[in-house]
Amino acid sequence: MLKLGFVSAILADFDFEHVVDFAAENGFKCVEMMCWPTENADQRRYAGVTHVDVNQVLTNEVYARYIPHYAKQKNVFISGLGYYPNPLDPDAQKAEYYREHLKNLIRAAAKMGIPVVNTFIGRNPAKSIADNLKTYAEVWPAIVKVAEECNVKIGIENCPMFFSDDEWPGGKNLAISPAVWDKMFEIIPSPILGLNYDPSHLVWQMMDHIKPIYDYAHRLHHIHLKDAKVYTDKLNRVGIMANPLEYHSPKLPGLGDVNWRAFFAALTDVRYRGPVCIEVEDKAYEGSIEDVQAAILTSRNYLRQFLD
Repeated sequence: MLKLGFVSAILADFDFEHVVDFAAENGFKCVEMMCWPTENADQRRYAGVTHVDVNQVLTNEVYARYIPHYAKQKNVFISGLGYYPNPLDPDAQKAEYYREHLKNLIRAAAKMGIPVVNTFIGRNPAKSIADNLKTYAEVWPAIVKVAEECNVKIGIENCPMFFSDDEWPGGKNLAISPAVWDKMFEIIPSPILGLNYDPSHLVWQMMDHIKPIYDYAHRLHHIHLKDAKVYTDKLNRVGIMANPLEYHSPKLPGLGDVNWRAFFAALTDVRYRGPVCIEVEDKAYEGSIEDVQAAILTSRNYLRQFLD
C-alpha cells in the first residue's frame, strides 16, 4: 500500500549510491532524490543538495540509465526528484534560472521513468497573495505544459518558506493554504499539478492538517512525513505575527503535534497508494552523521506502526 521512504537532503554529505544503499539496508522502499543545479547550489539549510545531476541525465545516456537501474538493483525506487527554489523570485534573472532548471528536471524525470517532480510555486515575499497569483498565472502554465508533454506530475509542497528574516513578511512559497490551492488549481486546472503534502506546515499555521487529505485526495501526488511542535508559552508571548521559528520547531514524526493516527487513517480512507517520505529537519539530530542516521531510523521505527 503506502511506500515508506525518506528525502535525501538530510544525507547531503553522501553520494547517490550511498543514499540508495542506506535505504536498501534499512528497509525503505523509496527515496526522494534532491536535484539542485551542481553549478549553482543554494546555501539555504537543507537546500543545494545534488544526488542526481539533471544535466548529466539529459546529456549522458549511460548515466540516465544507471540512476534508475542502480536503485532497482537494490529494490528501491525513486519516488520523485526534488528541487525547491523560488520560481517567482523578485529577481527576474534568478526566477528564470530556477524555472528553466525545473523544466529540465521534469524532462529528466520522464527520461528515467520517475513519475513526480517536487518543488515550490515560489513567491515574492513583499507582494500580496493576489499579486503573486497574477505572476503565477503568467509563468507557471509554461512549466505545467512541459510536465503534461512529459507525463510527469508536479507535487507542490505546502511550505510557506517563512523561517528567516530575509523571507519576511510573506515567505517564499505561495502554496500555503487550501484557499490558495483552490486559486492555483482554478488558474491551472491540469491534474498533472498537485500537492507534495506535508502536514507539519498546517500545524504551525494553526490549521486542520487532516481535512485537506480528504478535500484534495485527487491532488495528492507525493507525501512528506515531518512533524512540528508548537510551543504554546512562546506563541502566547510573541503571537502569530512573529517569525514562525520563534514559536515552533520542526520535529521527527511522533515528537510534535501531528495526529499521525488520524493522518494515516485519512490516507487509507482516500485510498492513497503512493510514496510517504520522511523529511528530517529536526535540529536536535544534526550533531553528527550518527545523529542524522538515527533520526531517519527513529522516524522509521515510529511510523512502522501505521504501515506494517
